[in-house]
Amino acid sequence: MAEKSKVLIIGGTGYIGKFVVEASAKAGHPTFALVRESTVADPVKAKLVENFKNLGVKLITGDLYDHESLVKAIKEVDVVISTLGQMQLADQIKIIAAIKEAGNVKRFFPSEFGMDVDRLHAVEPAKSVLAVKAQIRRAIEREGIPYTYVSSNYFNGYFLPTLSQPGLTAPPRDKVVIPGDGHPKAVFNLEEDIGTYTIKAVDDPKTENKILYIRPPKNTYSFNDLVALWEKKIDKVLEKIYVPEDQILKDIQDAPLPLNVILALNHSAFVKGDQTNFEIEPSFGVEASALYPEVRYTTVDEYLSRFV
Repeated sequence: MAEKSKVLIIGGTGYIGKFVVEASAKAGHPTFALVRESTVADPVKAKLVENFKNLGVKLITGDLYDHESLVKAIKEVDVVISTLGQMQLADQIKIIAAIKEAGNVKRFFPSEFGMDVDRLHAVEPAKSVLAVKAQIRRAIEREGIPYTYVSSNYFNGYFLPTLSQPGLTAPPRDKVVIPGDGHPKAVFNLEEDIGTYTIKAVDDPKTENKILYIRPPKNTYSFNDLVALWEKKIDKVLEKIYVPEDQILKDIQDAPLPLNVILALNHSAFVKGDQTNFEIEPSFGVEASALYPEVRYTTVDEYLSRFV
């Protein structure tokens, strides 16, 4: 067995970051997490940091905005994974500069974990947010840094607990609002599974300079399919309100932040079908569940059963 790569996660205490850190440690990779001093002192994050320590994760005190500490942290590892949030996406240019200076990184995973930003028809304000991810991709490619881009589509935890019904705290039991005609298919993945698949790709030559699409067949649903599955679970037919595209575009313009971004992402996924309206070609991508059939991922069907 080849030795497992040493992995550094930047943004490890964030929403998706914690699942990646956990997956890395559990898979037996020497795992490092870059944390700011303020994070360790934060009572909410302290519990998470304690959990990392219990898993054997080595904490490196440093900062994305302190070039020297960043280079020093990167020199300790083989692979760098960024899971930074939306507000810091553009600052990944600092990670690219540090990786170039360190000169030892075998693979960089920038913070993606959404739709494939090179194959989208997103409207504003989502368009600008996603353009930043595309700019980071181009910067990595220009510098010749080996990469993997993880396209995990929708996080279960964001979408499925309410079937994307704004204002609800549980899935609907009376009526449901469906964007467009409800036919385009989207993909929903459990956060832990996204972490697992990401770490599987770390030492895999088949994922180098490729997009890793997490698009398991059992998690690919149209909005209509999703509603039908939920109706079956609760043994009840819901009233369905279909919202035409022109109304959705108007709603996006009228909505405040961050609702307008969410509505624009949903328009891209559920009206334009941007998560599934293209074939994954071997020239640019691989599909995770086909590549790693040994991973027993949680299906949408299983996940929705939690809410019955």
